[in-house]
Amino acid sequence: MDRIIRTEDSGQGVSAAIEFQNVSKKFVLRPGRPTSIQEMVINSLKLRLRNPGEELWALKDISFAVGQGETVGIIGPNGSGKSTLLKVASGIYEPTAGKITFSGRMSSLLELGAGFHPDLTGRENVYLYGSILGLSRKHINRRFGEIVGFAELDRFIDMPAKYYSSGMYVRLGFAVATQVDPEILLIDEVLAVGDEYFQRKCLKKIEDLQRLGVTILLVSHNLTTVQNLCCRALWLDKGMIQELGEPEFVVGRYLDDVAGHEKATAI
Repeated sequence: MDRIIRTEDSGQGVSAAIEFQNVSKKFVLRPGRPTSIQEMVINSLKLRLRNPGEELWALKDISFAVGQGETVGIIGPNGSGKSTLLKVASGIYEPTAGKITFSGRMSSLLELGAGFHPDLTGRENVYLYGSILGLSRKHINRRFGEIVGFAELDRFIDMPAKYYSSGMYVRLGFAVATQVDPEILLIDEVLAVGDEYFQRKCLKKIEDLQRLGVTILLVSHNLTTVQNLCCRALWLDKGMIQELGEPEFVVGRYLDDVAGHEKATAI
């Protein structure tokens, strides 16, 4: 993926921190592995007659820009391409077509426990995940107390991570990811795993980052959070942009569409 410092306008009167240019992502769905020699032979004969894999376009010709210091919320139904969009932005996936350019130091919290090893302790995972995010050991040493304190895992920091609850994973992952002093932060729906108190704590942290001018791309099913937290919202469906604009307008259009589908299904 090209990573180029750009100065184009995002459409919001500021230069772009992230820009998607005609980005598409295709996956090929392969048939399951054969469980017997007979099935293997049958499958090999079938492959001579048809395409061995079904194509799935998770993203189709996505183009938009996120201005520096802007928070954009991504909404849409399950399977619409929201998480794929963030994974392409973070470099986990390479786009099949198009390119993404960005300006600034990026950090991401995309999957529950991503970067953690279950057999390592919480303490060891802080250093492991921190190194993946590009933090030096010296930097982690300096911020370690703050990380553990934010995650509220003082009593459990030397326990193997495989014994952590999903909420503990999220708390520790979020605490490390936000210690990179990011200029761009990508956040997937993982925050929904935490309890109400920790969600409020994370939202407060996000607001602090916003005040510091951090650019945030946020995937969420919590439409109220998107309306309250974001400058703009982007509605994805079937890998394509349906709307991009003011959060209340985009959320309203999305809810109207959901209601329309529900009505059609009920008939």
